[in-house]
This record gives sequence, structure tokens and C-alpha cells, in this order.
Amino acid sequence: MKHNNDSDLSRRPIHICQSPDCGCGLTRRDFLRISALGAASIAAPLLSAGDALAQSASNDQPVKIGYLPITDAAPLLVAHARKLFEAEGLRTEKPRLFRSWAQVIEAFVAGQVNVIHLLSPATLWVRYGTRFPAKVVAWNHVNGSALTVAPNINSVADLGGKTVAIPFWYSIHNVILQQLLQANGLTAVTRARDAGVARNEVNLVVLPPAEMVSALAGRSIAGFIVAEPFNAAAETAGIGKVLRLSGDVWKNHACCVTFLAERDIAERPEWAQRVTNAIVKAQLWTRSNQLEAAKLLSSSDDNRYTPHSPQVLAKVLATTDYASYEASGAARNKGWYQRRIDFQPYPFASYTEELVRVLQKTKVEGDNAFLSKLDPRFAARDLVDDRFVRKAINAVGGPSAFGLPADLLRKEVLAI
Repeated sequence: MKHNNDSDLSRRPIHICQSPDCGCGLTRRDFLRISALGAASIAAPLLSAGDALAQSASNDQPVKIGYLPITDAAPLLVAHARKLFEAEGLRTEKPRLFRSWAQVIEAFVAGQVNVIHLLSPATLWVRYGTRFPAKVVAWNHVNGSALTVAPNINSVADLGGKTVAIPFWYSIHNVILQQLLQANGLTAVTRARDAGVARNEVNLVVLPPAEMVSALAGRSIAGFIVAEPFNAAAETAGIGKVLRLSGDVWKNHACCVTFLAERDIAERPEWAQRVTNAIVKAQLWTRSNQLEAAKLLSSSDDNRYTPHSPQVLAKVLATTDYASYEASGAARNKGWYQRRIDFQPYPFASYTEELVRVLQKTKVEGDNAFLSKLDPRFAARDLVDDRFVRKAINAVGGPSAFGLPADLLRKEVLAI
């Protein structure tokens, strides 16, 4: 595939991949550039651009959202659509849609967007792997992902010798998938396109979420694990079936979180507080207005935030009956009483600590040396700034408004 120049990156369907034979459209040069964003020689121009944009806007800088067309982005998009940012005295620009996580991260580092939802493990990579100063200020949602497979796959063990797609190496999807594979005696590997895969191996490839359903339909992959509504889209089209809901493996796990540059937090704390206030209010509204939220996020709404139909989005946002998933084994923990996706903003420290521990045992491609040196407790304190979300939660009725414990503490539960 011929590349033009770096400015074309936002228009190309790309993904992070180390294999030179993948044929994915992301060259090793692209990968190294993005992986090395924190290096002074590469990051300096991007950081300077971001600083210039921030300084020119000062405390009145507009909210510039970067997002993928998935339900994880719902709080940001609902806040924009319902003018909750404006209600906080903020200006906004039209949210900017990206096709891949690599594009979101690069735009964020360059200062082209200043409020993003990002995969929770990817925030560790950005802050400690690339050394870009940014922090998690809230969770965007809990659960909301699934392992979807071809109709002829009936168990995780059936994935042996086959290829499964993930959206990003540093994703909760990769973490949960590998937990499931290990529990079934399977090893995650990365193989060149024409290389063989043993029966006790599963070949992992990275694909943009928007390409996964078509890849499953074309049988180039046997399954994928990703955020909604792509699982629901595959179900609705009869292309695939949900083998396991992610929230049934790691109870109420975070998938995407709200990520702000540390510069904005330090220099504009009131701006950061108002952004967080709007997002928290959007989450509270979405929990009680699932069908309306589905329509708002759909292609039938005037804003056209996503290409998805209201019906597909409603299957995710408004589904609370797990009967069919319990019957199929996709939901095995009947006492958890979870929604397919739910919204609560508090970033539990216990989750960040456990995420670091599990990620350290998970196969990820690229330069991951930072992981082995990362202390879980330090990461939980350093990566997350919960000052703003605590105030925002208290302003809407306190933790009970989201069904959270008053002390904002919990224990992590993984049930493979």
C-alpha cells in the first residue's frame, strides 16, 4: 500500500500491528512513530503545536472531542448533543470522528482534540510508554463489549488454530480475550498472513472496530472482541453470535475513560471541572433514557454521530434482559444483574491496580518494557485525577445516584 504523507494519517484505515506481512495498511514506520510520541525528537513538534493551540484559547478554549463511533463515546456525544457543555459555560466544536485508536491518540497529542475517550489500558501506554503527560479524570462507562464469533464457533476452545481480531494491543479487549484463551489452554500468537497457526494457538490481529463485522462476514477472522455496537450489528445481521459478554468476565470493568492533557488540568482546572461536570450529567441522563440515547447517537439523528441504526444501538443501550445470553452461556454470572452497557463515572483505584497486574501478564506487541517496571499502586495514584469527578458526582446526588458505594471503594471480580 502506498502512503502519501503523515497528514494523510487521519484519512487512512490503520491499526497498530508489528507483523510486516499483516497487510493492514500501517507500516512499521507508522508504528514506530506513534510508539515514540514521547521521545523528544518526535514529540517536540506535536507538543509545541498543542501548547500553541491551548495558549491561544486560554481558559476559554472550546471543547474539542475526539471519538470512535462506538457506544463508549456516548457520554461525550450526549453532553454535546444536549448542550451540557454550554450549560457549564463552555464553548464546543463539532466532535471529530476517527476510524482507529492510533488516530485518536495522535490527534490528542498534537492538540487537535482536547477531550477524548480512550481505552483504559491505552492510557497507561500513553502516559508511561510514550511519556505524554495526560490523566484519566473519569470513566466513560462500564462493560459494553463482547467476544463475537462465527456461527460455527461454539466455545472458546473452538478458536484454536484460528484468527481473532482485537481493536488495539493496549485494550481491555485484548486483556479479557487472553484471559479466556489461557483458561482454555490456548496461547495468543501473532503470525504472518500465510503462516500456520497450531491448534493450541490463536492468532491475534488488530483491526479498526468498523472493519470487524465485514472481516467476520468474509471469514478472514473467526471472531472479534470489541466495543458495542459492532457485536450487536453482527448479531442483527446474522453474521456472528456473542460467545461471551466482557462484563461477565470482569465485573463492571472500565473500557473507555475520559482522558485530558495534564497541561489543561494544571493550567485550567475550572475548565477541567466543567468538562467533567457535563460528562457526569450526560451519564446520569443516559442511564434513564436509553432509547432516546440510542436515537441521539444513531445515523437517523441530525448530528449523525455514528453510522449505526437506532435499532442496533437500542439492542445495546436498552437491553437488560440477559435470559438469552444466560441460556447460551454468554452470561454465566446470573447474580451480577448487569446491563449490557452501563454508565458510571468514578475511576476505582482497585481497577487500575488490577489492570496493571493483568496487563503485565498479557501479550502486547511493540516496546512494552515500561510495563514490567510499573508499580500498580503508583499507577492508580499517578494516572488518575479524581478531584473533578468526585465534585461532579456529589453535585448530582452523590455516589448513590449511580448505584455506587458511599466510600467509592470496591474489590475487582474476574470470573473466567
